[in-house]
Amino acid sequence: RPCPAGDPAMAQATVPLTKEPAPQAVPASDLPRKVYEVALNTGPDSSSGLATSGFRTAKYLPTEWHQSNSDLYHKAFAGCEQSEQGRAEAKELAKHAAAAAQHAQQASTASLGQRLKDIHFWKAELQREIEDLDAETGLLAAQKLRLERALGATELPYAIATDNLQCRERRQPPDLVSDEAEKELLKEADLIRNIQELLKRTLMQTVNQMRLNRDHKEVCERDWSDKVETYNIDDKCGRYSNQSTNVQFHPSSVKVEESASTPETWAKFSRDNISRAEREKMASVDLRALIDNILRDVSEDLRRQCDAVNQALAKRCQELDDAKHKLEHQLKQILMEIGDQEASIAALKQAIKDKEAPMKVAQTRLYDRAFRPNVELCRDEAQFGLISEVEELTESIDSLKKKLLESEQSLRNLEDTRMNLEKEIAVKTNSIFIDRQKCVAHRTHYPTVVRLAGYQ
Repeated sequence: RPCPAGDPAMAQATVPLTKEPAPQAVPASDLPRKVYEVALNTGPDSSSGLATSGFRTAKYLPTEWHQSNSDLYHKAFAGCEQSEQGRAEAKELAKHAAAAAQHAQQASTASLGQRLKDIHFWKAELQREIEDLDAETGLLAAQKLRLERALGATELPYAIATDNLQCRERRQPPDLVSDEAEKELLKEADLIRNIQELLKRTLMQTVNQMRLNRDHKEVCERDWSDKVETYNIDDKCGRYSNQSTNVQFHPSSVKVEESASTPETWAKFSRDNISRAEREKMASVDLRALIDNILRDVSEDLRRQCDAVNQALAKRCQELDDAKHKLEHQLKQILMEIGDQEASIAALKQAIKDKEAPMKVAQTRLYDRAFRPNVELCRDEAQFGLISEVEELTESIDSLKKKLLESEQSLRNLEDTRMNLEKEIAVKTNSIFIDRQKCVAHRTHYPTVVRLAGYQ
């Protein structure tokens, strides 16, 4: 509700202050009573104070008549002189009163003019502060929008980091290791969470600062509005003159309100409002600079960590490629060795089979010679040679069978190795697919520095 015109005390009372107003420097006191001059009655109908002698029962004497006329003449003459002197004094008093009234009116008009200058000065200062606060609040609102965009832009990197970690959990042993890429991904996820918390706190601080800016702007606007109303009132008062038709008596207007402010408290009120608004404006400027630094550091940190993760994944993919190539080379060697071993086993079996005929011949000879009659059953050189032949054949067959067993076991070992190599190659292929096709390909959608800084 607007304050009554010309009442700065009421204007001050409607403005919310953070502390109690300062006491008045000049103590309140009763104004001296105005001395009213009594106008002398010098008109043509004024009385000259003729004396009456009352009623008499006898006639006057001539001497008494002449004396009465003489007294009347003297009294008339004295009354004229006294009246002329009173008229002169009244004229001088009226002239002095007119000059005093004119001087007082001129002084009041000059005082009102000086007051208008003071009001205009503080009104201009308040208007400048209001415009500065409004512009600063607009700039801070733009920074708030950047914070909101940057906070929204962190959702995609966090989703990428968590998706990469989940995808890498599908690696198969022994590739399910806590390698450098996983450490960098965990570091990236923690960094993004910390950045989101920082941006949220900064956003809340920005909202509070914008509210403070608007509150102090409203205080300055109320003060400015009161100044405008007061300026219009004093300007109207300064334009009043003796020829004005819209003036009238207001006997009760000379009363001074007890709650009225003094010029010192009046100026201090606006000065304090401007000072508080200036402090909030500087705090807003500092906050905008802080937001710039935060967004720049945040975007750089995120891109730096993104590059570190990309390098770690690229290095891991290269290690997996090298390991896979080595395993494929070893698998090729194993397959060749398996083929050679199978051929060797077949040769050993054939060699054992080839010894069956000589063994049959030698054993048949010994068997038939065991039927020689009487003394012919002689342990001659031929007998010892056949026995030695059978023993040699038996030993050779045993050696071949032993070697065959060893070769077959070696073949089984080679087959197991081949299976392990093929399984490991499949594991490496899966790991390469996860890191390269899932993680690295997904990270190509990582936001740019401009987007992370809140410009888009």
